[in-house]
Amino acid sequence: MKKWLIVLAGIMMSFTLAACGSKTVATTNGGKITESAYYSSLKTTSSGKQVLQQMILNKVLEKQYGKDVKSKQVDSEFAKYKKQYGSSFNSVLQQNGMTASQLKDSIRSNLLLKQAVKDNVKITDAQLKTQFKSYQPKVTVNQILVSKKSTANKVISELKDGKSFSSLAKKYSTDTATKNKGGRISAFDNTNTSLDASFKKAAFKLKNGEYTKTPVKTQYGYQIIQMVNHPSKGTWKQHESELKDQIVTTKMSDSNTLHSVVSKVLKKGKVTIQDKDLQNVLSDYLSSSSSSKK
Repeated sequence: MKKWLIVLAGIMMSFTLAACGSKTVATTNGGKITESAYYSSLKTTSSGKQVLQQMILNKVLEKQYGKDVKSKQVDSEFAKYKKQYGSSFNSVLQQNGMTASQLKDSIRSNLLLKQAVKDNVKITDAQLKTQFKSYQPKVTVNQILVSKKSTANKVISELKDGKSFSSLAKKYSTDTATKNKGGRISAFDNTNTSLDASFKKAAFKLKNGEYTKTPVKTQYGYQIIQMVNHPSKGTWKQHESELKDQIVTTKMSDSNTLHSVVSKVLKKGKVTIQDKDLQNVLSDYLSSSSSSKK
């Protein structure tokens, strides 16, 4: 699978080239470098071809699915990244050579591709029922994080003695972001990727008001979990829209699915490559006859 598609399905860096001509890009005491010379050199590189592929795909995706991706969706995803990285958000952007605007463009491209996958992949009732087996509605929990198992057992013992979870979180938890909130963390469901798998598995087993009777070993240490709100799972029909979205999200990581969808999108986009040196830039997705048509 082409690297550019894998990048597009995550967080990518995009840029555009101005119409190439005789405008000078750089000057040296040995002569100048023009846009046309720069373009001629860049287009022969794999990275240059990947940029063109991405630019073409962005154009056709925007044409076909632009109306289905709203600005508020982009803003919502952008806000999630800001919340995830907190005070280090700007430094993370810099490390990836991106600006906030470029990140938003990348998020929009990803949402457009997701819409294309949703539109071009048939999801059966059997797939929905299978997905429902691992489905969990968003739950709300409190947690106490400690470094030693013996400390975790001590916390559990005190909970059994009637001490409040909130007071024990303030006293013992090493999670400075949640300890003064009674250990409360943001609601999550089965699609959450930031929480430890062992933590999620233990949490989903709890009923409202219950807490884990044994320490939960995670990558962060030992955790005690208290269930605050565990909604009823219901039936798969009641969550059909959510289940479809989860399946589509999974398929976004499948190279064969992406290849098939992108091929369909590009063919529908009636792409014509004008530069003869780049006639085969989409050869993996379009027939030679369609990509070379003038």
